[in-house]
Amino acid sequence: MEHAYQRMYEKLYDYYGPQNWWPAETTFEMMIGAILVQNTNWRNVDKALHHLRPYLEPETMYRMPVEELAELIRSSGFFNIKAKRIKAFLGWFKDYHFEMDRMKRVDKSKLRRELLTINGIGRETADVMLLYACDKPIFVVDAYARRIFYRIGFNMPKTYDAFRKKVEENVSGDLRLYNEFHALIVEHAKTHCKHTPICEGCPLVAICDRRLE
Repeated sequence: MEHAYQRMYEKLYDYYGPQNWWPAETTFEMMIGAILVQNTNWRNVDKALHHLRPYLEPETMYRMPVEELAELIRSSGFFNIKAKRIKAFLGWFKDYHFEMDRMKRVDKSKLRRELLTINGIGRETADVMLLYACDKPIFVVDAYARRIFYRIGFNMPKTYDAFRKKVEENVSGDLRLYNEFHALIVEHAKTHCKHTPICEGCPLVAICDRRLE
């Protein structure tokens, strides 16, 4: 029998179609974008990436003074903090000789543990990197997922990893499914399941308890 989480995914996919995420020109840009998007919206990240794009090579950014990097990403907010986080990430990436293929060959659990040791890389950011840059199937738990799952009526664990594992245990998905699932949740939260929800026309209305905060 198909699980309710799986039905939720199918309904979102049928309604919105493939999202083709993550929005980035290169895999390295994707990873930098995952740090820049912390505590801001994508519009601000897009501006920062525009200024950063001429320098978007790992070695170039690794050698760049942190003050110069901070100025380039000013539009993303918390730019001094994020510049230090990017530098910490690049210091870790250097151990892989700045080679994506070398990094992708590492086991998912080991790679996740390593990412979580980097200053400023939390579970959500690490999992986004694993999913969209390293091709590791994993469910990303963000504020949108918590909002939508709660409103539908799913009683999810409060801790990040318990929430993630509960979904993964009940959704028989490959990399493509998890890739789309996160992107579809984001799109749905922006289109229908906003802070003040627009329930009319919602693709999940038939399975939703409409629990509001």
